[in-house]
Amino acid sequence: MDNIAVAALLAASPILVAGILLLVFRAPATVAMPAALVVAALVAFFGWGISAVTISASVIQGIIVALGLLWIVFGALLLLSTLTKSGAIDSIKAGFVSISPDRRIQVIIIAWLFGSFIEGAAGFGAPAAVVAPLLLALGFPAVAAVLAGLLIQSTPVSFGAVGTPMLTGIGQGLLSGDSGRFPQPILDRMAELGITEQSAFVAHTAAQVATIHAICGLMIPIILVCFMTRFFGEQKSFRAGLAVAPFAFFAAASFVVPYVLVAYLLGPEFPALLGGIIGLLIVVSAARAGFLQPKDTWEFAPRHRWPDRWMGNVDPRDEEVILEKKMPLVLAWSPYLIIVALLLLTRNIPPLKEFLSGPVAIDFTNLLGTSISQTSDLLYSPGFLFIIAALLTIPLQRMTRSQVAGAWKIAGRQIAGAAFALLCSVPMVRVFINSGSDFNSTGMESMPLTLAEAAASSLGSAWPLVAPFVGALGAFVAGSNTVSNLMFSQFQYATGANLGVGSPETVVAAQAVGGAAGNMVSVHNVVAAAATVGLLGREGEILRKTALPMVVYSLMAGSIAFMMVFGGGLNLGTIVFALLVIGLVTAFFTLRRTPDTPNDQLLPDRPSGSVEDASVSR
Repeated sequence: MDNIAVAALLAASPILVAGILLLVFRAPATVAMPAALVVAALVAFFGWGISAVTISASVIQGIIVALGLLWIVFGALLLLSTLTKSGAIDSIKAGFVSISPDRRIQVIIIAWLFGSFIEGAAGFGAPAAVVAPLLLALGFPAVAAVLAGLLIQSTPVSFGAVGTPMLTGIGQGLLSGDSGRFPQPILDRMAELGITEQSAFVAHTAAQVATIHAICGLMIPIILVCFMTRFFGEQKSFRAGLAVAPFAFFAAASFVVPYVLVAYLLGPEFPALLGGIIGLLIVVSAARAGFLQPKDTWEFAPRHRWPDRWMGNVDPRDEEVILEKKMPLVLAWSPYLIIVALLLLTRNIPPLKEFLSGPVAIDFTNLLGTSISQTSDLLYSPGFLFIIAALLTIPLQRMTRSQVAGAWKIAGRQIAGAAFALLCSVPMVRVFINSGSDFNSTGMESMPLTLAEAAASSLGSAWPLVAPFVGALGAFVAGSNTVSNLMFSQFQYATGANLGVGSPETVVAAQAVGGAAGNMVSVHNVVAAAATVGLLGREGEILRKTALPMVVYSLMAGSIAFMMVFGGGLNLGTIVFALLVIGLVTAFFTLRRTPDTPNDQLLPDRPSGSVEDASVSR
């Protein structure tokens, strides 16, 4: 296929089909992703000349990966149902109310700080799987809980799972073939910088990633609270969210300042993990002391007035346990403390890490006689650690047999609904990725690289501005910043070098930042997070809300990368950055003066003593 524009259009067709069905026609992922899978298979067969056997092997590989994702979701659901049955959730709720009864403060602490810490320790979708059900159990609407869990899948993601997107994504993505060495142009750049080790070059690039993220991440906490107060508040008010702007920016800085310092001083393994725990200690202490706290307390409307579409089919109230006295807070939190300890141990003790991801892992090699292989390391997965924590909760919190059986029954029923969408979406991704010259008969580059090359050839020197969107594309289809970096790092470096820029690694850094932002709209993440709170079939609605923050985040990252590459002065990067800042500041002051309007989605109050009121008082 000689025409790159035609090839790019064909390569984009599976993504376009999924996007149109999800966003325009509001079809559930159970409809959109099977359709995208069929289109991807047809394009691979007829357009790229990939054999039916290779396509089938890619589908099988995708099913194996999807089962791993379902394992994580099941573990998260089991932990939530276990804590609900044991009564621990009641104590956790009371603990957060003691810090602040204000829902705006709670979402910043739980989603932004605790979620970032979990991302740094585990990555791979674990934060949303922890944050969304926890917020649901604390009384947040299901849609609000999922949005919070997805929006924070941005700033900490590039350093998730103890730096895997940097160490593996960029470190392996820049290698030349099977040589284990970087290509000569990168080695020459290392010599220019006085760097002798490849790992040091990755750390040098990761420091630039942290710098870009730190600037963009300052706006995530305020976006979190504004989305919540606007879409789920009784008055549909941005003003209520903007009222906590000082605290939101304080919380943002409490995370990103140590995050950047760690990236520069200690390397790419611990920025998100240490930034999260340091930020938690600072912000929780400040909130308890009343520092920058709003004068009013913001709360959702009474639950009985919520429209049905705010909620899914997982409602912790249905399984509440009435206890004579509250469980001690440390005991209630013990399963989460166990998870944190297990994550740190299994990710940082080499013998344990090698055991869980080595001898006990299942290798599926040469699927259907092809070179496609996949490893299933279910014991190294966060899902296994969730299950271990749930099992240890039984004796710790003295659960009865009926409580345990009820928890497992609930989790099993809930996971069944998530299976079909993931078992179709992940195979589509594997067909999309496994389309390079190693697999096709045409000698063409893979579909993702074809799309990227078409974009680069048409944009020229403006490329650094849009480089993050290529990273976001990779994360959207693959559900992983690491995989996105593996696919595009070398392409991004070569594109930067061809532009003649002084620091091509900055373009790679922009790629990594975009790959992190793309997690906000990754179909994998959306389906998995939605499953934990019972929102399957509502993926399009969620994507429409997370798409704009992803675009703004990626565009700001691109403008910063452009300025880092070409310098300051009046150029495209400074113009775009200035317009974004002016637009955000203007929106801030405009929305603060906008009168509140009643939320017409809320249901009217019921008469006192109604069935609904009784259910709320349980």
